[in-house]
Amino acid sequence: MSAPDMRALKPTEVVMALSQAPGWALFGDGPEIAIEKPFAFDQHSHAMLFVNSVGWLSEKLNHHPELVLNHRHCLVRWRTHSVRGLSPLDFDAAQQTDALFAA
Repeated sequence: MSAPDMRALKPTEVVMALSQAPGWALFGDGPEIAIEKPFAFDQHSHAMLFVNSVGWLSEKLNHHPELVLNHRHCLVRWRTHSVRGLSPLDFDAAQQTDALFAA
C-alpha cells in the first residue's frame, strides 16, 4: 500500500476536487480550511452506526475528522492539520465517507 498524498492542495486543486465531491462544501479559511458535509438519518441509532463507521474509517486511514452528532444528523468535517489546509487525503476520505453512507 502506498503512502497517502499529504501535500497541501493549491486553491485551484481544491476547486477541482470539490467539483468532484457532491454535497461537500468548504468550511473556514486559511490554515483552518476544511471540507464538510451534513448527513441525515431516519433514526438516531442509524446516525450512531454511521459515526462509528466513520470512526473505523478514520482509524484505517490514520486521518481523523471532526464529527458533530445531533439526534438524527451528523456533520463530517475533514482537514489535514499537518499541511495547514486540505490534502488529497481529505477528498479521498470524503469519498469513502459517502460510500459508507450509501451502504
